[in-house]
Amino acid sequence: MKIKFNWGTGIVIGIVCFMVFILQYVIRVQLDARYDNELVTENYYQKEVEVNSNRIKQEKAGELGAELKVETSDKGIEVFFPKDFNYEKIQGEISLYRPSNQALDQTFPLKMSSNYLLIPKSRLVDGRWDITLNFDYEGNEYQVQKTLILK
Repeated sequence: MKIKFNWGTGIVIGIVCFMVFILQYVIRVQLDARYDNELVTENYYQKEVEVNSNRIKQEKAGELGAELKVETSDKGIEVFFPKDFNYEKIQGEISLYRPSNQALDQTFPLKMSSNYLLIPKSRLVDGRWDITLNFDYEGNEYQVQKTLILK
């Protein structure tokens, strides 16, 4: 049996080889744990619905001005609440989100003993952290979102 090799046969072989190459790439990415393809957050669609209420909370926090600060220092992540706030009435939580590793994400309830909160550096790894501070003070809800680099 004689196989005739012409342009049409070459093009078909080329397309088949390309499809096999792409398929092996897709299968490798799906099976290999190094290529994590999870959603950014577990409840993505629920969080999307909350965007409007979060915007209102962020505007209220913006009205507090420079009195409410979230920043890094040699000690870790520091949160300064306004001095005229009674720290015993502050309720809420602080969420630390690590974009590069979901296993490092943390959420802490706010347990205040003053208008200052410290998350020690010993509990964190260096790098980028997306911080969301949600708290309630005398019936008003506030939210602060910051991206900080811990060194």
